[in-house]
Amino acid sequence: MPTGSSPRLGWQLLAAVMAGGFTTLTASPFELWWLGPLAAALVYWGSHALSPAHAALKGMVYGLALFASGASWVYVSIHDYGYTGPLLAGFLTALFVFALALFFAAMLWAYRRFTSPRYTLLGFAGIWVLAEVLRTYLFTGFPWLLLGSGFVDSPLAAWAPIGGVYLLSLLVAFSGALLITLLIKRRLWAIAPLAAIWLTPFVLPTQWTTPSEQPTQVAMVQGNLPQLIKWTADGQREAVATYTRQTQAISDDVELIIWPETALPMLENQALPVLEQIQSGLPTGTALVTGILQQDEQNQRFFNGMIGVGNVEGDYQKEHLVPFGEYLPLESLLRGLISFFDLPTSFITPGPDQQPPMQAAGISLGNAICYEIIYPQLVAKRARNSQAIITISNDTWFGRSIGPHQHLQMARLRALENGRYVLRATSNGITVIIDPQGQITRRAPQFETTTLTGEFHAMQGLTPFTQMGSWPVWLLAGLLVLASLRLRETGKGINRP
Repeated sequence: MPTGSSPRLGWQLLAAVMAGGFTTLTASPFELWWLGPLAAALVYWGSHALSPAHAALKGMVYGLALFASGASWVYVSIHDYGYTGPLLAGFLTALFVFALALFFAAMLWAYRRFTSPRYTLLGFAGIWVLAEVLRTYLFTGFPWLLLGSGFVDSPLAAWAPIGGVYLLSLLVAFSGALLITLLIKRRLWAIAPLAAIWLTPFVLPTQWTTPSEQPTQVAMVQGNLPQLIKWTADGQREAVATYTRQTQAISDDVELIIWPETALPMLENQALPVLEQIQSGLPTGTALVTGILQQDEQNQRFFNGMIGVGNVEGDYQKEHLVPFGEYLPLESLLRGLISFFDLPTSFITPGPDQQPPMQAAGISLGNAICYEIIYPQLVAKRARNSQAIITISNDTWFGRSIGPHQHLQMARLRALENGRYVLRATSNGITVIIDPQGQITRRAPQFETTTLTGEFHAMQGLTPFTQMGSWPVWLLAGLLVLASLRLRETGKGINRP
């Protein structure tokens, strides 16, 4: 298609802004999933008729609109809880948004530069997923606001146990491209693949795993303690008093009690006497699991961990850490430069790979602390050897932003992908029990000191996604891109740029 037939660049950039906003609206708390294909369609529309540089600009604008709207909570974390003034917090947030937008700039540049005009459908969907994979892992990764994350309540949800969030992203991007092919290019054949994508889920299995006959009774304590005083002496005393009081009020029939990430703001050796004293007042056989800071005194290393007392075996140390929040990149250059680079827990060491699941109340629990729940491959690895997934978090860092809602939505998708209950205990919300279909069965009110009680079942069996992970979809995306590549040599029957 000649460049001159493209809609004007201004319209292309406006479409990119709209697409970025639409993608944010597919995520919680808005959950307008049906805007996802429209967002992908607006990005696809006219992009292959742009020059590579203009395509990159369109991708950049899409990324800026997406993350400026969808990751606005970063400002809250930096300013409200990172001891940073509004101007510097705004600058750091803008820098963060700009860096993430580069992934989409590179995506559309490569799409325009290397794919053949004959196979733009294939190349667009495939390269979108490969860009998401890069964003998941490059520079420690940030798989937040993946295109497929907003589809846990959509008709496409049944695809999640088969291929996970990346398959959902592939299908949504492909659907958007097909919509343009059908409505703008008037190619009626596009109806068939669209129908296959959206109607096949109605004949897919709804249950891949099997629940145990007897449910397990669980209680999750939500302390709702102020983040700004958490690591002070007053904060420690308040945490001990709050979690002790709430736990002592729990019914005797509860078998598993869960406290959130770093519920007690102290080291494990300081917290254990408190935990053991509380546990001694609980019925025999009750398990109490909590997040805690652990210290390896011999090597002077600290871990963001999960431990238990009572009917608990094993512990867990967080493997995938949050940059700046739990460790400081380029520490020799940045430490002490501004207050944000000296947060109370920015000295954590990652835990080892291949940690076994914890055993609590006779249930094998796959562990994920806070940020780890957004990594589908990591959670699938934990789910293979567990009967339920436990995720603890300190979402106080998000304030009253949309961040906790997006975090919860991704936890729901992990439950659906792996056919496991997800027990999500947070410091101030959103504390929930999620069933294997990704639906919330019990939910605590946000920003309240409370205890959520309910039940869950240990699950047996594995979904296709849990067995194979994301590799089949990554491979499929790569093959789609390879099939769409433009051949550069001249010759009869070969596409030219």
